[in-house]
Formats: sequence, C-alpha cells, structure tokens
Amino acid sequence: MIAKDLFDRQLAAIADGDLEALLAQYHDDATVIRFDRLAGGPDEIRDLFAAYLSAKPQVDEITSLQVTDDVIFYNALMTIGGNRVTTYGTLVIRDGRIWRQTAAALPVT
Repeated sequence: MIAKDLFDRQLAAIADGDLEALLAQYHDDATVIRFDRLAGGPDEIRDLFAAYLSAKPQVDEITSLQVTDDVIFYNALMTIGGNRVTTYGTLVIRDGRIWRQTAAALPVT
C-alpha cells in the first residue's frame, strides 16, 4: 500500500533527522497546517521541518493508525524538545506524496 509505505518512510526520516528525506515526501504544492503555524510550498515547509528536526523529535509509540489509499490518520506518543507529547495528524496523499498535512501536539498529562 503506497500510503503505508509513505508513512513508514516519514517515520524513518524523522528518526534519522534527515531533512532531505523528509522533504522528498512532500508534493510541490503541499500545505502543512498546525495550530501554531501554516506552511505552504517548498521553502516554508523546509523552514518548518528544519526547526522541527532541530527539536530532536522521537516517535515513542504509534498508538492509533488508520490508512486508506490516500489518507493517513495517526495518533502517536512522541518526545519533542525533551517534552513528552501526544500528537495527532492527517496526511492526505496525492501522486504518491504528501499534499496536505494537519498536525497537533498536546502535552502528556
């Protein structure tokens, strides 16, 4: 399944701190939507993920995952910048790459 393979590559790029591998996952007209930031297009997405990777994100556990041909919906426990968070997000796939992404991180209580 293309979407699951893409998700696995996404996790590997995050684990490796590999900005170029992460960016290769995104469509040229991708948009990433977070509560604190909106990034559209290659330059803004590069800036967003460069900052994200500098916080040394670590996926500790994928707690829920739903995958269709063109949508991935996930919930994960992560450590970002030394803080334990619960993350939620959606990846919408177009032409085998991420076209739209939503992401939210909430402190674990």
